[in-house]
Amino acid sequence: MSAHPAPALSEPARDLKDHNIVPETVVPGILYEKRPARTPDGAVVPGLFNAWITLDNPAQFNSYTTEMVKGTILAFRAASNARDVVAVVFTGAGDKAFCTGGNTKEYAEYYAGNPQEYRQYMRLFNDMVSAILGCDKPVICRVNGMRIGGGQEIGMACDFSVAQDLARFGQAGPKHGSAPIGGATDFLPVMLGCEMAMVSGSLCEPWSAHKAYRLGMITDIVPALKLDGRFVPNPTVVTDRWLDEFGKIVHGEPRTGEEAAAGREALKRGTVDLSLLDARVEELCAKILLTFPDCFTKTIEELRKPKIEAWNANKENSRAWLALNMMTEARAGFRAFNEGSRDDREIDFVGLRQALAAGTPWTDDLTESLMPKARGAAK
Repeated sequence: MSAHPAPALSEPARDLKDHNIVPETVVPGILYEKRPARTPDGAVVPGLFNAWITLDNPAQFNSYTTEMVKGTILAFRAASNARDVVAVVFTGAGDKAFCTGGNTKEYAEYYAGNPQEYRQYMRLFNDMVSAILGCDKPVICRVNGMRIGGGQEIGMACDFSVAQDLARFGQAGPKHGSAPIGGATDFLPVMLGCEMAMVSGSLCEPWSAHKAYRLGMITDIVPALKLDGRFVPNPTVVTDRWLDEFGKIVHGEPRTGEEAAAGREALKRGTVDLSLLDARVEELCAKILLTFPDCFTKTIEELRKPKIEAWNANKENSRAWLALNMMTEARAGFRAFNEGSRDDREIDFVGLRQALAAGTPWTDDLTESLMPKARGAAK
């Protein structure tokens, strides 16, 4: 029996208005579930819930299709309007990825070379980010795996991020034909400062969860790898020391040499268990439960403002640029990622720069010359 019985109403509830734009809709690739809210001691609270929104496309690392973007918007609106929801947990299916951004197969096969269509798609993407930033309930990103590209952007739109420590964080746009202007260039300077934002946003070198935690990008981390029945920290990154011999911070950086090889072997021997991640997410939800709801909402509305102001200032011109870019670099980059092998998914960057330096216009011939298959044919 619950220690928190539902309070008796002083008068019968009136017929309540439904503030959702459309009736509740099930969209393939998006799971929406209400889970019972719990107190810090684990007791179920009658009549109150946390809304779990799950990106359910694990075969493609939870990359979002156009339909999934629509479903995410509807899910956040439903959670925001639900009177009985305390908090929103935004996550991905499985243990490999929270989200790796837009579905590159769809990008390459439909949107590449189609700027007018991509412009409409970016309207939906912008509305998805705004739905997260404008949710009337606090949003916790449960980072169950890598958070890359557009996945990193929608993750940073959340209020809190709790990650399993095998997860990686970062952008991929400049390596694959895009710019991270779907939120990253707005949020990173606010969250990290200008220099680290420049590093994270432009170089496309993913950070470990430990580094993201150290630099203030995420709220908390927990171990997920079990070896011989016990949890251990991510063995592929430095977690047992803070500085190197020269005083440089190395905590959270990739291990190298023999340490890196040993870490990879440990990953192969271990098993991934996300029970500590779920427990930490529930713990955070329980802390939110024990606050005044309107006061908490007003607090997060104010704390969101630096991100929202940057986002609103740039999202429309970003949308226009991204659409036009589908005729040039994005067309080449997304095709290369989609058509290349697992180990060769990038264009010929040097060849592109040399061609542009010589004044070569963007043509189909130039695009084809940059593809991984062109390198294979030349060998």
